[in-house]
Amino acid sequence: MIAEPAFRYLQTNGVTLRTLVKGEGPLVILLHGFPEFWHLWRHQIDPIVAAGYRVAVPDQRGYAGSEAPAAVEAYDILHLAADVAGIADALGEDDFTVIGQDWGCIIAWHTALLYPDRVRAVMGLSVPYWGRAECPDTLVDPPGLDGKFWYIRYFQPPGVPEAALEADIEATLRMAYYTLSADSPPGTWLSQTEFPSATPMNRIFQVPAELPSWLNRDDLDYHVAQFRNNGLRGGLNWYRNIARNWHLTPQLAGARIRQPAHFIAGAEDDVLGYVPNWREIMPGNFEDLRRIHLIPGAGHWLMLEKPAETTAAILRFLGDTGA
Repeated sequence: MIAEPAFRYLQTNGVTLRTLVKGEGPLVILLHGFPEFWHLWRHQIDPIVAAGYRVAVPDQRGYAGSEAPAAVEAYDILHLAADVAGIADALGEDDFTVIGQDWGCIIAWHTALLYPDRVRAVMGLSVPYWGRAECPDTLVDPPGLDGKFWYIRYFQPPGVPEAALEADIEATLRMAYYTLSADSPPGTWLSQTEFPSATPMNRIFQVPAELPSWLNRDDLDYHVAQFRNNGLRGGLNWYRNIARNWHLTPQLAGARIRQPAHFIAGAEDDVLGYVPNWREIMPGNFEDLRRIHLIPGAGHWLMLEKPAETTAAILRFLGDTGA
């Protein structure tokens, strides 16, 4: 059974975010993705605190113990980035370093872009920054996938994916952890595009009988309980704003992230296959991209699959950037 820490409930940008705040020193904000919450960072929090930092780890809006507004529009990138800056405000901090994984990575990149005078340094895990798309539908309806299953398109109709994925939260989480990890065969996640668009997601991906070595029963039970509290609606609403985010941020056309930046990912992460030449594209979107590093033997959940290596990379980033 997981013993919960003493959380703070921070008022930021019109919502209340359940946040683990720990340590003393320069502020580092850790951002989770989908479908996760603060506990994703359980292996990294104490080492960062021991290195001399104050760490804030929120359940982002719509997740676990945080507030989940009803309107889909309440989950656009402007709201999500403002939430991050608001965490620093609530803690009395003028500036901060932001580190994010998966959707949290997307928010970290955009917080650096939208709040350049407040973000000292930025680190992304798992999702490269490809720059602003030429078309708002690029990710929702990728070229060549007409009639084929694509999870972002599947997530768009409110209520439909919620009903399917929340019918068995444990199975959904086990499916997500396995499919996107290095435990599954290469290309497992992207194999979804071989199925017709009407195929239910739970018929595409396997739910493994055994837990992976990097996920114990207590942790899984805790995650299941958290998502039974608040469901997946809030997190799915992030996906429903992808096209809207493009329309809301015309000022980011050609913008470069100017803060010191690092990027790490699992070498076996299928997400890197979304844009096969990402490694050539990415540096042009930064003024100070200091490191790109892939962790062997890890997939999308690198902080869980390879916790020591991921923590070491984060501490290196903090040391290199003087953050």
